[in-house]
Amino acid sequence: MELTYVNDFDLPPERAAGIRRAETLARKINLLLDVIMSDSGKPFDYPAIRDGAQKAGYYLSRTRWSLLKSGKEQVVPEEALRAIAAVFDVDPDYLLQEDGNLPERVEAELELLRSLRRAEVRNFAARALGPVDPEALKAIAKILDEDN
Repeated sequence: MELTYVNDFDLPPERAAGIRRAETLARKINLLLDVIMSDSGKPFDYPAIRDGAQKAGYYLSRTRWSLLKSGKEQVVPEEALRAIAAVFDVDPDYLLQEDGNLPERVEAELELLRSLRRAEVRNFAARALGPVDPEALKAIAKILDEDN
């Protein structure tokens, strides 16, 4: 007897959990790729990831890396998770947690990015508005610097 599933709600619990795990892992990997830079100061590319994983004792193929980043359901060896975590200098458990705190390094990088973006917006506003009363410019800067 063949099972057919009409929608995601009909998936067996194990399959649904596997899909959620793959999506969570992909989301975490892509966040790390967005905010963490390699030792050379450039964004990580596949060769840097592969080499870093290999230093941690795991060969990460381009195909597996592509599947991990895209959130395709697959069996991911524990060694692969530890190697990826070592590349980004994060706890391996972070990669699979659906919620929880960001690693300190990621939080610091995100705060730096937020600060840089606020500075860009402030500079753009100052140029676009032209000569503005200094008090008005301070008020605009204060609004931009407030945490959302």
